[in-house]
This record gives sequence, structure tokens and C-alpha cells, in this order.
Amino acid sequence: MSSLYLKLMSVIENHITPLAGAVGQQKYVTSIRDGFILALPFMIVGSFMLVFIFPPFSPDTHWGFARTWLQFSLDHRESLMLPYNFSMGIMTIFISVGVAASLARHHALDPLTSGMLSLMGFLLIAAPLKDDHISVAYFSGQGIFTALLVAIYTTELYAFFRRHNITIRLPPEVPTGVARSFEILIPVLAVVLTLHPLNLFIESQLGMIIPEAIMSLVKPLVAASDTLPAILLSVLVCQILWFAGIHGALIVTGIMNPFWMANLSVNQAAMAAGSVIPHIYVQGFWDHYLLIGGVGSTLPLALLLMRSKAVHLRTIGRMGVVPGLFNINEPILFGAPVIMNPLFFIPFVLVPMINATLAWFALDLGWVARVVSLTPWTTPAPIGASWAANWAFSPVIMCLICMGTAIIMYYPFFKAFEKQLLAQESSDASAPAVVGQSETA
Repeated sequence: MSSLYLKLMSVIENHITPLAGAVGQQKYVTSIRDGFILALPFMIVGSFMLVFIFPPFSPDTHWGFARTWLQFSLDHRESLMLPYNFSMGIMTIFISVGVAASLARHHALDPLTSGMLSLMGFLLIAAPLKDDHISVAYFSGQGIFTALLVAIYTTELYAFFRRHNITIRLPPEVPTGVARSFEILIPVLAVVLTLHPLNLFIESQLGMIIPEAIMSLVKPLVAASDTLPAILLSVLVCQILWFAGIHGALIVTGIMNPFWMANLSVNQAAMAAGSVIPHIYVQGFWDHYLLIGGVGSTLPLALLLMRSKAVHLRTIGRMGVVPGLFNINEPILFGAPVIMNPLFFIPFVLVPMINATLAWFALDLGWVARVVSLTPWTTPAPIGASWAANWAFSPVIMCLICMGTAIIMYYPFFKAFEKQLLAQESSDASAPAVVGQSETA
């Protein structure tokens, strides 16, 4: 076991860690991640509105309160949908600005100017005008990949002109704000003269505008992202990186966020249309079934540690259980410790993978309601899982099953580690007595 562990750690340290570090620090990955974080509050609030628009009651319910709520929702559907339409419904606008602003910081550019440039580029190709009406079809999940590519392209183009001093310079006496307006003129012109003709050319050749063409290209990837192998691979990468001390969740979520948001947008559209919810693997699935108490699903482990006979583990358990309720588990990971601890490697990696498999089949078979809302990652798992599924009760049961699985898997490894610590505590306690006896003699 120790030999296998040493070989595994050698592979992680010499091959996986450098690669993960490079990916985690890559400017596009970090910019996309930070852009989604910037847009997150708007999308959470928009998703929260779905609870009021589509109350969790059966249409044939006879409960007076439920009937009143349902009828009110039907009578005022258009007004109630307005906050959703201008938050989740236009998520790509927030993402486009956020990603460009984040990437601008890597080039020492003005974030606001870069964000506005990206927004103009995105609207130029994703909001076609027809009969004096702008199409908003690509303002939601369908336009996410276009928003990301446009944000990167416009910001890099702006950086290129800035780097090569291709700009309109005004005398020093001109106010800074005015000078900056003229400085951005050439990048704005370049974006218009490149994206707009390209969009027209693609439309004439393929019969579709750029966002539609991009979605056609990435459609196989989006479909593949909503499969059990994709879930297991992303969880495996996250757990191995975390075990080596690298924040694997940041890397995985930075890559998966565009796919999750695209799938979530489709789920919400299906719910609004009264159709079957199609997608399983979205962020709510990741947060509330695989990360119960934090990465590795360590809340059940914290409950075990609280009842440990070893003083150290009992103290760490008491310190970590409350943060663990809100999916913050650094006290457990580094206090027990779990990170770099060979005894916990197997359950730390396998617990979320087994729970992912159980949850996947439960949702795929229709036993558990699917995710339709975006929730804060700090929401306690049973509550967050129910909220994400429009307050269905079946996700609560699924969370409890996942917690039970985690306890069963962590228990033998916890007892083995506890035995080691108890032996060490016993040795430390007897050491002063031995020293005292030798001095007396």
C-alpha cells in the first residue's frame, strides 16, 4: 500500500501538479472563471424568481393557498417573468462583460472599457435586427460560447493595438477621460470591421449567423458534458488535484461553467414550456450531491470526527462541522488532515464518484427531480438540492442517501486513522512518566 501510494504521489507531483498549475494560472481559464463569478449574483437572483413563477404545487391540487398562488402566477406570468428575463435571460451579456474585464487585468487594460468593447462585439453578431426588433435568442445559454470567444477576441485585439502603440494620441492638456475615448476608437473600428463582415459572410455561406454556427460546432461537446463519464472524469480530476493540495474545484468549474450554464438555460426553458427537463449535469448537481460539506463530501466525515476517541480528531470535528454545513471544509481537509494523508486517499476520491453514479441513475430514471435553478454553493446540501430542483422533496432524500454512503465509506478509514492517533497520544502521555522515573533512579 505504501509503495503504491508513493508511486501515485510521485506521478501527481511530477506530472499532474505542474500541468494543473499551468492550467489553473492560464489567463483565459482564470478570466472565464472570474467572469462567471461576476455574473453569478444576477443569475442566482434570476433563478430564485422561478420559485415564485412556477410554485412547487401540482396543477390539480385542492389546497386553497396553492390554488391561489398557481392562479396568480398564471394571471401575471408576463410581469413575473420580467426579472428572470433580464437576469438569467440575458446571462451572456453579464458573462461577456465580466470575462473581458477580467482578461483586461492580465494586459493592464481598463476593465470597463474592455467590457464595453466586448459587449458591442457580442451584440454586433448575436443580436440581429429584423422588422425593427432585436432577436434575444442568443442572450441566454445558447450564446454562452459566442460571448466567451468574443470577449477574448475583442480584449486581445485591444491589447494588440495598445502593445504596438496603434492609437490616437491627444495632447497632454486633454482630460484623461476624453483622451481614453479617442484611444479606444481604433479598437472599436477594428472590431466592427472584422466581426460584422465575418458574420455576414458566414450567414451568406451557411445560412446561419456566428452564434448559431458556434453552437452547431460545440453541440457534440455540450451533449458529451451531460454524461456519466464526463461527471466521473471531472470529479476524479478535482479530487486528485485537491489531494495534492491544488484547488481542483476552481480548475474544473472554470472549464465546466459554460457547459453547465448552457444546460441550465435549456432546463429552465423546458420548465417554462411545461416540457420534460432534459439535462442532469449542471452546477446544482455538482454542488449538492458531490460536494456535501465541501470537496470530497466531508460533512459526514466531520460528524464522525466529532465522536472520535482521539482528542485531536474530536476537536477538528467540532471546529469543522458548522463550516461544513455551508460547504466550507478547509478545517477538515487541513486539520485532520485529509490532504496528503494516504489513509484518506481512497474514500476522498471514491465517495463523490460513487455518489455521482448513484445520483446520476436516480435522476436519469426519473426518481429524483432535476435541477432548474442556480443556487449559492454555500447553501446546505439538502436545502440547496431541493431549492435547485424548484423545491422538490426527492433531492432531499437523494442527499441523505449520499451522506449515508459517505459515512459508510469513510468509517473504516476514519477508525484506522483514529487508532494511529490514539496510539500516538498514549505514547506521548507515557513519555514524561518514563523520563521522570529515569531521573529518580
